[in-house]
Amino acid sequence: MRRPERLAESLKEEIAEVVGFELVDPRLEAVTVTDVEVSSDLRDAKVYVLIEGGKDEIDAALKALKSATGFVRQQVAIGLDLRHVPHLHFARDTAEENAARIGALLQDLADRGEIPDEES
Repeated sequence: MRRPERLAESLKEEIAEVVGFELVDPRLEAVTVTDVEVSSDLRDAKVYVLIEGGKDEIDAALKALKSATGFVRQQVAIGLDLRHVPHLHFARDTAEENAARIGALLQDLADRGEIPDEES
């Protein structure tokens, strides 16, 4: 495994712990870290988060994460004993929502008989 991939996995675990247990912001209760991508120069990391709730809750959670970025970076540096921590950029992970929407569309098509049902 290349260094950016190893760092991404370590960052994912550490950020998930910081967001889940060390940040005491009620806007972050329904936030789950799903993935981290680190750039090849190790300077930037995109942190994908799954946020449950409506549009207002999602916007509030992303705003809270953005304001807590400095604290999260500091805790990650301490937890992973890193001299240089990548700049963290939080982004909403929509993979599960997309999968659910595709599943619903496929089920709708199967119910109308336009595609064969998997169970038959």
